[in-house]
Amino acid sequence: MKIPTLLQKGPVGRLLTNPLMQRVIRNSGYLFTGSALSAALSMVQGILAARLLGVESFGVLGIITVFVSVINRLTSFRMAELVVNYVGDFSEKGEKQRAAAAFKTAASFEMGSSILAFLLILGLAPYAATYLAQDSSLVGLFLLYGLIVPAHLVAESSTGLLQYLNQFRLLASIQVAQSVVTLLLIVSAFLAGGGLVAVLVAYLAGKVVWSLGITGAALVHAHRAWGSGWWRAPFSLIKIRRKEMMRFGISTNLTGTLTLLSRDSEILWLGALAGPTAAGFYKLSLAILNILLIPVQPLISTTYRELAREVGARAWDNVRYLLRSGSLIAAAYSIPAALFLMVLGPWVVSLWGAEFLPQSYVALIILLVGFTFINVFYWNRTTLLPFGLPEYPAKVTLVAAIAKVVAILILVPRYGAPGMAATLSGFFLFTGGVLVWKTARVLRQRAEAAPLPAAG
Repeated sequence: MKIPTLLQKGPVGRLLTNPLMQRVIRNSGYLFTGSALSAALSMVQGILAARLLGVESFGVLGIITVFVSVINRLTSFRMAELVVNYVGDFSEKGEKQRAAAAFKTAASFEMGSSILAFLLILGLAPYAATYLAQDSSLVGLFLLYGLIVPAHLVAESSTGLLQYLNQFRLLASIQVAQSVVTLLLIVSAFLAGGGLVAVLVAYLAGKVVWSLGITGAALVHAHRAWGSGWWRAPFSLIKIRRKEMMRFGISTNLTGTLTLLSRDSEILWLGALAGPTAAGFYKLSLAILNILLIPVQPLISTTYRELAREVGARAWDNVRYLLRSGSLIAAAYSIPAALFLMVLGPWVVSLWGAEFLPQSYVALIILLVGFTFINVFYWNRTTLLPFGLPEYPAKVTLVAAIAKVVAILILVPRYGAPGMAATLSGFFLFTGGVLVWKTARVLRQRAEAAPLPAAG
């Protein structure tokens, strides 16, 4: 990456010319471009959908999509991270057959978990329609959107492989394609005066395009990396690491499950405790927060890729530099963006419709506190994985999840969307703070125990 001479001096120059940060910035740039385009398209999608459906039906849309996502992720073992960690480890050692076997194992487990998730959706859809959307006639829509699960059969493993193989530009392109398909269908629904079914089909079509694109691309690149017979690599090749891989997967799944129940299922809690209208207010607040999240989210996967390599090499100075520099980059965007949303929030909310004021704006302000903090320390959970401490985030999340569920039961029935926002901000501040402290402590201990010079 060519850096202008003027920018090669001072702290900014050191950051931009460091090989580690160059790789992170370059790969994040690909994902950011895709994410920024997708965010712009998603904003238009959301505005059209909200104006077409109104607050209550917009909330029902959120309940359906979140319900399916939660069930799908409930059985997930976060295979993207497992693939990056173990396929990367075997590949760095030149063990191509073991790398192929690791990917095959991850994909096989994910396939089984996807089938289980789809069966759960079939069984739970009637209860979700009755108790979450508070309308039993909507069960068919839950089942319709549930079709994304078989389409996502091995999408997580495929994403992890493409990340490890440095195919971030391709990932970004597929993401944009998904958003384009969804937007075109929502525009058609808006012009035709369609309703909830038409909007749901648009979201479903976009998700299917993404998952099939990711899966197809991963299979092509697996063929290029390991040859045409890669899929015949026997599972026994990774027998020596099987328990370690299972521990990694179970720990990350437990963390993900706790996060789902306490954080990512909030629209479902709102639907059950305060009704679809409150869910609609909250869904809009989360949609607007994409302005804050989208530019930083690509840093998570790109930083993790480099972090796993530097921890494996015990290059502790590089690890420190990577985390510190990543936080500075995230803060340089997150803090001004948060101030922008605080000042111009009412105008931004009104783009979706005046009926969302003031509830969505109040929830947005509260959410900005926690989201800004977690944005700056975006690496707080994944950093402990390559250190061999996948259980620690699960333990911290468990404590926070219990406290958050209690807070939800107290605050949400009374305060609705703003009450839920308060519980999420508190969750982020606690978990993020503890994990950042733990990372700093472990890094200091490892560096003191086995110091090595930085690899550059």
